Amino acid sequence: MHNLSVVIPSFSRTDLLERCLLSLRRNAPLDTEIIVVDDASEGCSVSVVAQKFKGVRVIRASKRLGFCKAANLGVEAASNEVVELLNDDTEVCPGWAEMALDAFEDPKVAAVAPLVLRWPGQIEGRAIIDSAGDAYFASGIATKRGNGQSMEEKWMVSGPVFGASGSSAFYRRDIFLKVGSYPEYFGAYFEDVDLSFRLHWAGFDVVFQPCSKVLHRVSASYGKPRLNRHLLEMQSLNEERVYWRNIPNQLLWRTLPLHLLALFAKAWRRGTEGTLLPFLMGKLSFLGEIPSIMSHRRKLQKENPEADPKRWCLENSDGLDGFLSRQLARF
Repeated sequence: MHNLSVVIPSFSRTDLLERCLLSLRRNAPLDTEIIVVDDASEGCSVSVVAQKFKGVRVIRASKRLGFCKAANLGVEAASNEVVELLNDDTEVCPGWAEMALDAFEDPKVAAVAPLVLRWPGQIEGRAIIDSAGDAYFASGIATKRGNGQSMEEKWMVSGPVFGASGSSAFYRRDIFLKVGSYPEYFGAYFEDVDLSFRLHWAGFDVVFQPCSKVLHRVSASYGKPRLNRHLLEMQSLNEERVYWRNIPNQLLWRTLPLHLLALFAKAWRRGTEGTLLPFLMGKLSFLGEIPSIMSHRRKLQKENPEADPKRWCLENSDGLDGFLSRQLARF
């Protein structure tokens, strides 16, 4: 079985970090390397908490990096062949590592998505799913599979998925670095979706392993985007970046009408929520990046001319009539 490194970027919520580290101490295999990246926390508070745990390695940033840069720094410093990027607002369950690591025996697997449940695991007698892997609709909509649904037998089936949620994704370290890591200029949001695309472009698979369970205090680390205008703009911008950077040429023009329709529906929803302005500002910011995005697209196509989008688990990339009706039903 492969050895594991766990990387936890953290910058403020030391109470959550301590709970996360306690769960790792209880449940991680003995040879697991644990790295906490202190993203310039005030008073080195993150470092102070992490150093309470014997054997935990701390990397302290002298200035605020943001999630993507902090995560990449930790992966680069890791010494094992498989790395899990773990949010500090998560807690791991018994056996979570062993079940995920088994999937890497297949050399085509570059990432594993655990079953992420909303903390504390049981809410009024029900387990509520945060993520059963990520899905991506060819219209440019990324979603968490099973999000908000009660745990049922259908979610206990392992298999290929589009992506793994950045809250707790396992990656083959050398492939993570080879395809370019998390895009650091994204800051946060959709960086895991963009990386999943590049893993598929490079010919690798992402699989869901429901026997690997992680509990997640959703939005506890960074807060809810709708309460922060800057985060809303970043989310809107990154969502657009992902679509235009990664949808292959043979799908782009077929799905563009659906993408425009999805944008209209989202704009309407943002308007009803009172968050239309940051949504539009994010989309407008994207226009200035078109030359660099087109360069990125050409690079992907040149480096991966044999890439087969049919293997990427894009949701409903065929059968567009049915796809359109399902997309409209989402709004």
